[in-house]
Formats: sequence, C-alpha cells, structure tokens
Amino acid sequence: MKIIAGVDEVGRGSLIGPVYAAAVILNKTINIKSLKDSKKLNKEKREFLANYIKKNSIWAIGKASNKEIDKINILQASLLAMKRAINKLKKKPSHILVDGNKLPDLKNFKMKAIIKGDQKIPSISAASIIAKVSRDNFIISLAKKNSGYYWHQNFGYGTKKHLGAIRKLGFSRHHRKSFAPMKK
Repeated sequence: MKIIAGVDEVGRGSLIGPVYAAAVILNKTINIKSLKDSKKLNKEKREFLANYIKKNSIWAIGKASNKEIDKINILQASLLAMKRAINKLKKKPSHILVDGNKLPDLKNFKMKAIIKGDQKIPSISAASIIAKVSRDNFIISLAKKNSGYYWHQNFGYGTKKHLGAIRKLGFSRHHRKSFAPMKK
C-alpha cells in the first residue's frame, strides 16, 4: 500500500525567524476538495483547515533557525527543515512529494519534487497550510516580545513598516543577518 507524504515549507522570504516545513500523510477519509495552497486562503480558513488536517492526518513540523539560515543559506535551511519534518513522521511514507524543484537529502525514500505542488497535490497543500499556520503563530508570539517591528502584521517580510522599524530600532536577534538589509 502506498503511503504518500506531502511536504512544503514557509518563511523563505521572511527577514526573521526560522523557516518551517511540514510533512503530512492524509487520512483517506479527509475531504481534499477544500485543500489549497495556504497563500490562497484567508487566515480563518487556514486555521480551520490546519486543525481539521491535524485531527485527520499524520503530520510533523520541522524547522531551521535563523542562525542555521545564516550559516548554510536559505535554500539549504529549507531542505533541512523538510528533512526534519519527514524524519519526525510517526509513520514512514513509501513516497514523498515535495513542493518545488529541489529535494531534501534523505536516503531510503522515494521522493519527487513537484513545481507548484502546493496548488496541485492535496497532501502538499495540507503541508503548506500546517506549516504556514504554525510559523504565523510563532511569529505572532515573537511580535508580542519585540514590539515596534509590526511582525504581527508583516510576519517578518520586508514591508515598508518593517524596513522603517529596522532603520529606527536596528535589527533584533531574530533577524536573519545574511539577508539584506541586515547584511549592510
């Protein structure tokens, strides 16, 4: 029997915090019609679906910290987060479908990279949703302890308000030092 896990990451373009990845093995009874790329869903729908997926699937989260991102680069950190998520799954998948065009370095797994997989493959869409909700919740908790950067609104992305706050306050320990404008 084929056990398929979908894998996706979020937070690659953010200026702060870890990159998150999720791996999801959907239960056969799950309603896949409502699953979409997390970027195409509003916050309420994402949160509802994340809870639904978690209750009706096998799932795991992997992360790579901002320090790891600065050390090995964002692509390698994204692949590392994916690898960590896959390795945390309570059931070993027979096939892994990964959003994008690169695969994490894992032996003994049949893997396939699928460009725009989060828009085509329900298990990858589910991974996208779980990873996004998990990372957003983490960033919101960081925002409460680091006011002035507007992270609760921009989630660490380089918006005008966030860049203005960096100029005014400097960068925090959560910022990725290898990313512009911190690099300067």
